Amino acid sequence: MDQAERQAATQNMAYWPERIDLAAAFRWTARLNMHEGVANHFSLAVNNDGTLFLMNPNQMHFERIRASDLLLVDANDPDTLKGPDAPDPTAWGLHGSIHGLVPHARCLMHVHSIHATVLASLADSNLPPIDQNCATFYNRYVIDEGYGGLAFESEGARCAEMLGDPNIRVMIMGNHGILVIGSDVADTFNRLYYFERAAETYIRALQTGRPLRVLSHEVAEKTARELESYPGQAAAHLREIKAILDEQSPGYAQ
Repeated sequence: MDQAERQAATQNMAYWPERIDLAAAFRWTARLNMHEGVANHFSLAVNNDGTLFLMNPNQMHFERIRASDLLLVDANDPDTLKGPDAPDPTAWGLHGSIHGLVPHARCLMHVHSIHATVLASLADSNLPPIDQNCATFYNRYVIDEGYGGLAFESEGARCAEMLGDPNIRVMIMGNHGILVIGSDVADTFNRLYYFERAAETYIRALQTGRPLRVLSHEVAEKTARELESYPGQAAAHLREIKAILDEQSPGYAQ
């Protein structure tokens, strides 16, 4: 099969635009060094009840993932984990449960990015609103203090219960990392990016040893609401990422 034939075949795959968006998010996460080896996982629900979703192949580096590599998995298929392209079993348990039990969790992104994981490792993992990025997440995250090892299906159900409030879109996974949910790839990746930036600002501020300038409840909540309704930022962010990749690494869209 030549290049033109491969391109035609892949573009006829189900959910092709969604595949391209998700592949771009993987590539950019690696470029920002927010990945970890061949671990971590993203998924995107493509049917109404969240039982059918796209997910990265097990142990493929984010920098290599193409749109055509993404797995289309069915949470109701008991043979999913038996195939040669089976997803990571911990990812399957976590993402499958959350997609099925949390209607607003259309897209999930789980990473062990450096600063978010440092925050998750502190005895107090709260993120105080010390700047605009931190204020974005004011009263909009939950801290999971129940880490008990790898996240299989029962762990996914437990996490899903903690994400039931539609205002909560970030889980700081104590002793582990971060889980971000959203309405689509653009919304979720934008939130992932800004949470890592916010965590970095906070950790670096702590390193100074000087008192923090914390925003009031009123200002922090107002800022969070304003940023939630800021027009088009998430879509523009992903659009520009894809434009850069189209110039520099177009293979992601194959």
